[in-house]
Amino acid sequence: MTPQSPTTQPKTALVPRRALRDGVYDAILEKLLDGSTPPGSSLNIDSLSRELGVSQTPVREALVQMEHTGLISRTALKGYRVAPPLSAAQMTELMDARAVVEIAAVERAAPRAAELLPDLRAAHARHVLAAHQVARLRGGEGPPTGYADLRECFTADWDFHLVIIRAAGNHFLAQMAESLNAHAHRLRQSVDHGTFDTAQAVAEHAAILAAFESEDPAAPVAAMRAHLTAIDHRSHAEEDADA
Repeated sequence: MTPQSPTTQPKTALVPRRALRDGVYDAILEKLLDGSTPPGSSLNIDSLSRELGVSQTPVREALVQMEHTGLISRTALKGYRVAPPLSAAQMTELMDARAVVEIAAVERAAPRAAELLPDLRAAHARHVLAAHQVARLRGGEGPPTGYADLRECFTADWDFHLVIIRAAGNHFLAQMAESLNAHAHRLRQSVDHGTFDTAQAVAEHAAILAAFESEDPAAPVAAMRAHLTAIDHRSHAEEDADA
């Protein structure tokens, strides 16, 4: 009888463990972004494990992963706390960094417009549907019941950007973009949940899509730059309104 490879069992166990950690991460992220766990709140590992019905291990792993996004911070002997929202200066720095990375990606992806257009159209269609769902649930009278629909809209929004970033064909650009998107959750955390920019984002994505369809290599760069500038202006408008 051939002995079982000692590496077989750990490899098969990694997938469900990672899936559990990612599920816990998403659940905690939702608590942070829907306002139920505001900035400064403590995050107790034992309480979270009981609330989510899991052991402390995936909770601890998810919190370690989340600490890298800046959404939470860990203090010795005090544990984890929800970090404060981004300051105005930090918002500007984040959007400036996104512009550097994403404009570079668009410049590299533009010559491959014919290849990326089917995926970009599909991503845009998913974003339109997700934004429509959020608008329908809001009904003009506040945020949707439950945060899952808004999170789905955020995901669809980012997936549109990812199509372009991946079409650039640069692994390191993609890594930088993914890292910046993790920090963008803090920008979403600072947004007043009574007002969302889903309609504006959809319209701006439509302009980017049209720019790629135009076959003018300069048009997608201009459209993406306009989109990122508009996001920056909206984020500061929210802060000014709260001041």
